[in-house]
Amino acid sequence: MFKTNVGTVDRALRVLVGVALLAWFFADQGTGFWHYAKLIGIVPIITALMSSCPLYTVLGLSSCALNRA
Repeated sequence: MFKTNVGTVDRALRVLVGVALLAWFFADQGTGFWHYAKLIGIVPIITALMSSCPLYTVLGLSSCALNRA
């Protein structure tokens, strides 16, 4: 469906950052905008699972290894 443009290391970092933000959200029982802004951690997890980042597509970037034949 989407072009793969997220490499293995990038995917691992996205999962780590996403899980850290969501863990922080659930551990900290704060209120207000900055508390709920931590829910943005869902985005890197989804892009890691899909191996595709829409922002990378728009900017013409890719962190995948080159396929050399």
